[in-house]
Amino acid sequence: MKKATNYLLVALILIGSACQQKAKEESQAEEVAAISDDERMAWWRDAKFGMFIHWGAYAVPGGERNGEVCKGGAEWIMDKLDYTIEDYENQVVANFNPTQFDAKKWVGMAKDAGMKYIVITSKHHDGFCLWDSEVTDYDIMDSSPFKRDIIKELSVACKEAGIKFCFYHSIVDWHHPQAQAPLYPNYNAGQKDQSVFNPEFPKYYENYLKPQVKELLTNYGDVGVVWFDGDWIPDYTTEMGKEMYNMILEMQPRTIVNNRVDKGRNGMEGMDKEGNFAGDFGTPEQEIPATGIDEDWESCMTMNGSWGYKPSDTNWKSSEDLIQKLVDIVSKGGNFLLNIGPDPQGLFPPESVERLSDMGDWIDVNGEALYGASASPYDRPEWGRYTAKDGVIYAHVFDWPEDGVLKINSEIKVKKASLLADNTQVLSFDESGIALPAEAVDGAVSVIMIEL
Repeated sequence: MKKATNYLLVALILIGSACQQKAKEESQAEEVAAISDDERMAWWRDAKFGMFIHWGAYAVPGGERNGEVCKGGAEWIMDKLDYTIEDYENQVVANFNPTQFDAKKWVGMAKDAGMKYIVITSKHHDGFCLWDSEVTDYDIMDSSPFKRDIIKELSVACKEAGIKFCFYHSIVDWHHPQAQAPLYPNYNAGQKDQSVFNPEFPKYYENYLKPQVKELLTNYGDVGVVWFDGDWIPDYTTEMGKEMYNMILEMQPRTIVNNRVDKGRNGMEGMDKEGNFAGDFGTPEQEIPATGIDEDWESCMTMNGSWGYKPSDTNWKSSEDLIQKLVDIVSKGGNFLLNIGPDPQGLFPPESVERLSDMGDWIDVNGEALYGASASPYDRPEWGRYTAKDGVIYAHVFDWPEDGVLKINSEIKVKKASLLADNTQVLSFDESGIALPAEAVDGAVSVIMIEL
């Protein structure tokens, strides 16, 4: 009798658990249906400025092997300089021990720079994972000497600082035997020859790629954005992309997903081709669209020429250039995702720190003209850019007029004009334009606030 009672108790527990799971799934489905795309995208559209972090074991060689420097991004060194999987594990991953990594410092620098969200590479194309994955031992806890969950520490630091935590995840995996690795020594043969398929890829997708994305969505709190890459390989299909997109929203209904989850992206231009593709925003890479786009988009860009740490690449964009790029992007209705490639110890390169500081100083004064602003309703002026918000036009002056008069669009009906840096300094205006001080307020971009 006692045994029968125990069986009955177990059965009731299992039934109760199943009912709870079903209720949870129904609740999540209702939440997905209840949240409009505009509600889901609202914080991201207001944020304007985020930090991309390309970091992993590839920081150890820093783009160089046996005196040879790899072309392009240092994060591609496994492919570019022909590492075998065994060599990469023993020479690169086994030496990744970033003892100076401090998640709070990273997040603090992003916040001080005026960035509202951080996108960290959870796994790049080399397949090495920066979190404690239950799906594989090829991760920070099991295959490197570091033994700390980088994704966990960053997610906690972001939450404490009020920064949206987001992660990048590569569809490509050069390490996994069912992904692209069997094509060695050309790990990305399918990128150049779209007829090259890996028949094992669907197993990788189902039993490895999806479970890892589920882990990241389950164990690290609220995720602002899932940022995919590697959509170019022929093994990955649009059906997989749509399934992945729907799975993410079922798990976290407020999460935003980039368009690289599907197959619609039109190269580095980043926007979708004609067709029905999944994804919430376009992803122009290393470029800014010439004009505004009537869709959500985000331009991702490096400070030098490499996404990953590459000390040989000294072609750094100036702070002035980066500030102007930020303004240009916002004036066209986009977001700016600016990349950092930390070194193998876990430190930001000093050149990056300097530029983040300069951008933060500028945003401290002029952030009102960016956050929550909409694209310019007017044609681009010769001297700079416009943004708009709440009955105000912000004139971002790149080139200070030599005659001291800012010629503005004839459609702008000025009620009051002042310097954003000092709104007590009211500027006179007439039909010829707005009278400016003799010298620019800021060497990079000076902002004039025009009340309509």
